[in-house]
Amino acid sequence: MELHLWFSLVIVCILGALSPGPSLALVIKNTMNGGVNQGYATAISHGLGVALYAAITATGIALILVQSPLAFEAIQYAGAAFLLYLGFKALTSKKQSIQLDEADESNTSNDVNGWRDGFLIAFLNPKLAIFFLALFSQFVTEEASTQQKVIMTATVGIIDALWYLIVAFTMSRGPIIERLKRNSHIVDKVTGVFLIGLAARVVIT
Repeated sequence: MELHLWFSLVIVCILGALSPGPSLALVIKNTMNGGVNQGYATAISHGLGVALYAAITATGIALILVQSPLAFEAIQYAGAAFLLYLGFKALTSKKQSIQLDEADESNTSNDVNGWRDGFLIAFLNPKLAIFFLALFSQFVTEEASTQQKVIMTATVGIIDALWYLIVAFTMSRGPIIERLKRNSHIVDKVTGVFLIGLAARVVIT
């Protein structure tokens, strides 16, 4: 995989992870209610769930490419259109609000199962399949090797897990939620620009 394409994938993954949403809320809540170890478990298992989706998607796109280049081209253009839609949606988005209940002091680590929660919130999110189908169709080529697909999958999973590990670590030492809420619209704007640029590659190349 060419280095500049890998960097593009890394940037999209980082921006996607930084965008506040239900996964971030779950990591924060599990850290608050179950302790930092449960926060770490939630972060790692979420990364595994995301990586599993990424692996399934990358393999599926490769099979379609081998069996029908025309079908792959259709998926590639549809993916570019979807990324374009997501980009404009991000550019026009307003500040997001993360709803969090106050931590219940009676909760203990036994009440929280981070390994289960993190994996399920990622794997049971069908939007991930659509997003990865759109995203990976811009990177997988006919010459794509198994190593390239492994690198793509590992990149997605590791970045996702690392971000939420950082969140869990920081939450155990000081709140970051207000800063995230204040800057969420900035993250969205930057994400929108990168997604539109990525979609434009299909038209230009």
